[in-house]
Amino acid sequence: MNKVESSILLSTYNNEDKIISSIKSILKQKYVDFELLIIDDGSTDSTSELLNGIQKKDSRIKIFSNQKNLGLTKSLNILINESSGKLIFRQDADDISLPNRLQNQVAILKDGKYDVCFTRAIISGSLKKIPNLSYLLPYKLVMKYKNPFIHGTMGITRDAIMSVDKYDEKYYFAQDYHLYRKIINSNFKIYKLFKTHYVLNMKDNISSKYKEEQNQQFNEIKKLNFK
Repeated sequence: MNKVESSILLSTYNNEDKIISSIKSILKQKYVDFELLIIDDGSTDSTSELLNGIQKKDSRIKIFSNQKNLGLTKSLNILINESSGKLIFRQDADDISLPNRLQNQVAILKDGKYDVCFTRAIISGSLKKIPNLSYLLPYKLVMKYKNPFIHGTMGITRDAIMSVDKYDEKYYFAQDYHLYRKIINSNFKIYKLFKTHYVLNMKDNISSKYKEEQNQQFNEIKKLNFK
């Protein structure tokens, strides 16, 4: 088996309307030395059939399936365990990565000065950039009040994410915020790309459907004392 430099992790659940566009945005990246690991988290729509169809068109795609819906946290940990790249990237099933996203983030992470890299995004159907003004502030300060990063834009070294023991499966929601807390507490270096490299869907996604549950676990994590 040929090893790749980077592994892209994508978990999907009933995303038949957007999954192919999301996958194609990765396959069309200027950077090509990657594997795309996709886990179907117990979808009940046509997502599975669509994945099987597109897998046949590109050997970089690897498909995994959960027999039942396990949620994003457990699904991402499964993909991390199956991945082989020294660099690990996220991609959400209803979002789009712009063509130079991976190329620019890989360049930052390969330099060796940083362990994690995020970018800004454009909200789908608008020209609004996110994060906005908070992105100009130190992320350690922003962490006290809100999630400072977009999960789908994350790039991280394998050493860093394994060092903090991946995602904590105690958290069905806000697992990314908890991960960032662990990363910062472990003194890993984070780089923020200020240009937009991602198109973020804000309609009918996890954050909008389960806003109350997200906030509840976010507030729970915010109160934790990390040592």
